[in-house]
Amino acid sequence: MTLDDLRAFVAVCEAGSLSAVARDLGCTQSAVSQRVKRLEREAGIGLLERLPRGVAPTAAGRVLHRAAADGLDGLDLALRRLADMRRGDGGTVRVTTGATTVRHFMSDAVVAFRDRHPHVNLEFHTESSSRRCFEAVADGDSELAWITIGPPVRGIEQHPVRGLPWVLAVRADDPLAARDHIAPDELAGLRLVRLPENSTSRMRLDGHLGHQEGAPAPAPAVPGPSTTSVADWDTALLLAELGVGPAVVPRLPGNRATADHPGLRLVPIPALPPLTTGWAVRQWAALSPAAVEFAGTVNRCLVDGAPPTGHRSPTADPAAPAAAAAVGAVPGPRPQARTTGS
Repeated sequence: MTLDDLRAFVAVCEAGSLSAVARDLGCTQSAVSQRVKRLEREAGIGLLERLPRGVAPTAAGRVLHRAAADGLDGLDLALRRLADMRRGDGGTVRVTTGATTVRHFMSDAVVAFRDRHPHVNLEFHTESSSRRCFEAVADGDSELAWITIGPPVRGIEQHPVRGLPWVLAVRADDPLAARDHIAPDELAGLRLVRLPENSTSRMRLDGHLGHQEGAPAPAPAVPGPSTTSVADWDTALLLAELGVGPAVVPRLPGNRATADHPGLRLVPIPALPPLTTGWAVRQWAALSPAAVEFAGTVNRCLVDGAPPTGHRSPTADPAAPAAAAAVGAVPGPRPQARTTGS
């Protein structure tokens, strides 16, 4: 029994004629009859009754006709949707992100992707912890997660895209605002606005400042105690602009941060290794074409600074060239993912 046999049988039941179906299918009446006979042998019961003019389904044939017609309608719809997904013109792309990811990393890409693929649904799910971010990808709830690249995670592929240099955010009238850069050891004693205790950026920063590679062991650049902590980078920038205290944060892509905070200055800290961000997936090769295209659109917007205009093959891994261009000299082993912005 094959799908073609079932399609032919359903067509015969609806047309009431073997010859009419043969003409529609471009084959002989005998070929159509053989398909029906195969079904009757599989079912072990007669499915068609021969009439003086044409044919009609038997009681058993009516049962199979109803079931096959419903099933084939659903299958045809699924095949059309699969074809849309294969072309990148349909389906849903589910992305797990941190609190500030869409705003700072994906806004241009979302607009560009929507213009090019208006029938693809985009779903964004915000998670505040690395564990939940990885669970969403591992469980199949999301195809993609935007994360801070870290040590390897079992069952998860990580594709670096963009390195974020660290900066000291201070009010425009702060004496440090006029500096063109600042050294990590100069942060000692500053009452910094701190990110949450368990955030990836907080742990990375504390690790860098607590032990500077090549620096004398007794002279860590540990900042002074702070009574102010926040949940995300945007809030840290706002509090720094309000004068609550300076904040060390990764510099976000584009000029959105400085445009949103005109009273703020961002002083580079070039001695600190950048924070590397990118994608976490189960298997890049198993992503839907639409998900690959969306990830590639995000990468090109971040690397080139503008939405893409040309078409890119959805079978390629867009993370590789983007990572090479954007991450470049970011040192260290291929890392484990953490949720950015949390």
